[in-house]
Amino acid sequence: MRPYAVTKGRTKPKSQLPLEALISATAAARNESGTLTPEWQAISDLCREWRSVAEISALLRMPLGVARVLVADMSEQGLVQIRSSLNNEARPNTNLLERVLSGLRKL
Repeated sequence: MRPYAVTKGRTKPKSQLPLEALISATAAARNESGTLTPEWQAISDLCREWRSVAEISALLRMPLGVARVLVADMSEQGLVQIRSSLNNEARPNTNLLERVLSGLRKL
């Protein structure tokens, strides 16, 4: 994969997207599976279950910056849902933190 080609040279997403943000593919992504780019299709397939941005990056072996840009683009198109703790004052979920740590170790 050539990161420049997939992100059109962008290195930062248009909106803030933390590496621990959870991503899930929407029904729209499943319905449009034949028309998605290979990278978007891979993210959509992987995110049939909630995954963190860090996990997406690690499991698809793509740079974290590329994963963030692609996920943000997919969100703008309604292809993924994002759950972020940026505005949440609650304590982080231990399971989430363990999954993020696991994803980081795979990097």
